[in-house]
Amino acid sequence: MRDLKKIAALMSASVLAAAASGCAGSAGEQQSSDTSSYTEQVSVPDPVGEDPISAIPDGAPTELEWLSYFDINPTSSAQEKRVDLTLFENKGGSIKYTPCASTAKYDQLANRVLSNDPPDLFWYEQKMTFPCYCVKGMFQPVDDIVDFSDPMWADMKDLADTFVLGGKHYVCPINLDVLSVLTYDKNVISANNLDDPYDLYMEGNWTWDTWYDLMDDYCSQAEGDETRFGVNGWFAPFIFQSTGKTLIAYDEEKDEYYANIADPDFDRASTLLYDIRKNDLYYPDWVGSASDAFKKNILFYAMGTWAVTPKEGDEWGIVPMPRDPNTDNNYTTIGITAYMWVSGSEKADAVKCWYECAKAANSGEYVDIGREKFFVTQPYWTEEMFDMSTSEVLSSKYIKVVDPGYGISTLLSNDDAATNPTKEAVIPYMYSSVMKTDDDGTQYTWTQLRETYLPTIESELKDFNAEYKAFIGK
Repeated sequence: MRDLKKIAALMSASVLAAAASGCAGSAGEQQSSDTSSYTEQVSVPDPVGEDPISAIPDGAPTELEWLSYFDINPTSSAQEKRVDLTLFENKGGSIKYTPCASTAKYDQLANRVLSNDPPDLFWYEQKMTFPCYCVKGMFQPVDDIVDFSDPMWADMKDLADTFVLGGKHYVCPINLDVLSVLTYDKNVISANNLDDPYDLYMEGNWTWDTWYDLMDDYCSQAEGDETRFGVNGWFAPFIFQSTGKTLIAYDEEKDEYYANIADPDFDRASTLLYDIRKNDLYYPDWVGSASDAFKKNILFYAMGTWAVTPKEGDEWGIVPMPRDPNTDNNYTTIGITAYMWVSGSEKADAVKCWYECAKAANSGEYVDIGREKFFVTQPYWTEEMFDMSTSEVLSSKYIKVVDPGYGISTLLSNDDAATNPTKEAVIPYMYSSVMKTDDDGTQYTWTQLRETYLPTIESELKDFNAEYKAFIGK
């Protein structure tokens, strides 16, 4: 999807800065943000009390090979040293970078693992990493090196528990970030006598219904030849998942994955999205920034915060995606920073140390340092905007949702291998498909899409579940 690729290209301007640069291949992967990209220009203090980071024992290997399309070490485009790397080097560790093309990363990883020459670390991505390539034997469990009951990891335990195969954890979340928010111009809201979305949110009334009504009211006030739109950007998957449901789900009793696209909550979510497109509230073309969206009379710009750069005199607001009015809970999809432990790597002590350095770099005072540095680079953001786009959505007020459908099979999950015009695999395509039209300009319906793709989804899941059962039966 074009928006995902744009996010990857510009993520270095995100709220907490990008972790990655120096890509050896295409920039078609989304990067999670983390405070570990803040560097030795900020001094790394000695720990107070007991050091929470495990030392690498004398005689144990200290160098970790990192196979990726971006480097953890300083590069010509990111010259400052990251905090996590500084902490790791202080423990005697080092990172060896082995570059690979983004689109060929799993092929190169598989070749290395099968030749008994594995790297140690690999980047977690929602697309294909879990459960697909875990089941294919590319990664090993982290339970021997991470204790999720430990205070250092306790805040990630519930999320880590969603990445379990055969009773073992395969993903150790280091840090979370918000993938998309709704940005708006407060002056436009006021000029059109609309309720401020921030006030609606704080009152507990920020729902699909109030969001739609604001867009409809705004567009209906257009005069003469003026054209207005309610929203542009990346929001459709978040509406589906604000129900708390995902298109592919896991049945704990049967210990298998199943198609959930017939869930009636998706009929409601798809109807909302369908109506937004049908009633011309949606601006469908790519817009690269919030300021450009506002110039096109678009009320809400839905995108990552990398594209939100207010200037002096701007009065903008940010709110999370609206809540499903049929639930009192807030659900959100999040970006996850994690480093996969490659199958066959025998450097447990160094990997454990790296994980703990990375977690420490995204905790405590380093989060405050990241916040302070952000306001230096973005002086026209407000505290309200920052909190709405980061701490609010990442807090315990929100239940985090992860769709395993992004990691089932090439056909269902891998955009890089997609051959359809929008270059989307089946599951990502389904989330936004009711906002698309066929060659004749006719908008797709959810019923039509469900009937078209359900046989494919079920066939892929049948094959995957067979592979999964064989894997956990080892």
